[in-house]
Amino acid sequence: MTDVKVRAQSKMEKSVDIMLTEFSEIRAGRANPNVLDKVKVDYYGAPTPVNQMAAVSIAEARVLVIQPWDKSTLKDIEKAIQSSDIGINPQNDGSVLRMTFPQLTEEDRKKIVKGIKKTGEDTKVAIRSIRRDAMEKYKTMKKNGEITEDDLKDCEEDIQKLTDKFVKEIDKHVAEKEKEVLSI
Repeated sequence: MTDVKVRAQSKMEKSVDIMLTEFSEIRAGRANPNVLDKVKVDYYGAPTPVNQMAAVSIAEARVLVIQPWDKSTLKDIEKAIQSSDIGINPQNDGSVLRMTFPQLTEEDRKKIVKGIKKTGEDTKVAIRSIRRDAMEKYKTMKKNGEITEDDLKDCEEDIQKLTDKFVKEIDKHVAEKEKEVLSI
């Protein structure tokens, strides 16, 4: 019985982790090295993440500095960033790339918050789907005589409590990210 609950909890944790990863990649007007996480540079025929080819640091609140360890890769990194969906063109001074994040307008902030809420809702849907799958497994176990009616009720309560806990956690993270974006 607990095996089903443990698997459900593990899947729910992964869903929340995925949501938090998406939140960390949101470009919210501040320099954030995580925006480069999905940018891959063709480095000797292998797609390589920027952070494995260069030192990425925050110079000022809205300026990200990318200093490649191998200067010959500067143009390649610049090209990869330009062709990504980040929407910021890096300035190349011959030794480093600087990415200046523009100040967000109120409209931009509202769009970002809308996206944050959608991601939160999508994650809640995933959590509820995991709950439904666990409930069905318990019902199958009851049907096969592996657990009693009382066990089924207890298991369903446990899964519901677990679901409620994760939904609360998602709401908390969404509210925090919303506050962060709106306070910039």
